Amino acid sequence: MKSTREIFKTNPSLLDEPEVAQLLDYCEQLQDEIVEFKFQKTNNKELAMLDMLKEVIKGCNAIEKEQAEHERFGYEAPDYPATISNLKRYILKRCQDEKIYL
Repeated sequence: MKSTREIFKTNPSLLDEPEVAQLLDYCEQLQDEIVEFKFQKTNNKELAMLDMLKEVIKGCNAIEKEQAEHERFGYEAPDYPATISNLKRYILKRCQDEKIYL
């Protein structure tokens, strides 16, 4: 699945539109419901961890791609502190939701 940054790369000003923000929130809720439903069916913490790790790897790959574009085309550099903070928050939230204690 594409990230919002990829979808709105050619026209980032659309992200400021209230309807687009509502649509993105709705999509995020649906994604959460799909993941929750998938794990309710299996109720397996190993699958939860596997899914979380896949999402982390996907996020890391996206950041690496952004960095390569930055170097190649002179785009704005990725905000690494924010990315790391978001990644940490995502992992801790997923662990809390899945009752996985680190």
